[in-house]
Amino acid sequence: MKVLRGILAVAAVLVLASCSDTKKEAGGAPSTTPPVTPTVGGSIPTASTPVLTPLPTPSTPWPTPKVTGGPADDAPLAERITFAIAKKTQIAAGRAARTSVKCPGIDKVETAGQHDLDCTVTYSGKPFTGKLTVDAKQYSASYKFTSEEIAIVRPKVMDAVLRAAPGAAKVTCEMEDIGIVVHDGLPIGCDVTTTANAVQPYKATITGNGEVMVKKA
Repeated sequence: MKVLRGILAVAAVLVLASCSDTKKEAGGAPSTTPPVTPTVGGSIPTASTPVLTPLPTPSTPWPTPKVTGGPADDAPLAERITFAIAKKTQIAAGRAARTSVKCPGIDKVETAGQHDLDCTVTYSGKPFTGKLTVDAKQYSASYKFTSEEIAIVRPKVMDAVLRAAPGAAKVTCEMEDIGIVVHDGLPIGCDVTTTANAVQPYKATITGNGEVMVKKA
């Protein structure tokens, strides 16, 4: 019995030693790496505002185009009327350009009486339609041409916007270089970029004689 008790005691010591070694391995050595502390603060660079150069404000009125090629005073009435319509179209548009006027039946307007004709005017390749009324008498004649549309060039519109928005650095208008628009109808939208790099909307309305009326939207 004494020998058995001694063996049990040794066995107990070995078990305790084994348990102690296992816990030490599981726990491991404490980490010596210091914790990472996030950095708070600092400044974020911002983009600088560009300085824009103002466009010059027009000092003189938009120039009246010089239209050449008019017929002689004794030319047929049809030629004189079509040239007058073409000339008026170019002046209203703001630029001299190739313009044709076709009015079927106009070759008979010298006959006394009133003549009502449908016409097509083509300005620099852009057509629009109108009505021509000719009142012919024995030794004289009068005429009237009307149309809901009018031709206008973009530089003339932008010139008018610059007059209404001094200090503009850039002007853009929602139209082609040559526009056919309904006069006194929906305006042409334009954006003006100021020297402070701010965008301001404007609207340009075209009158029946080609005058451009601009106001801030």
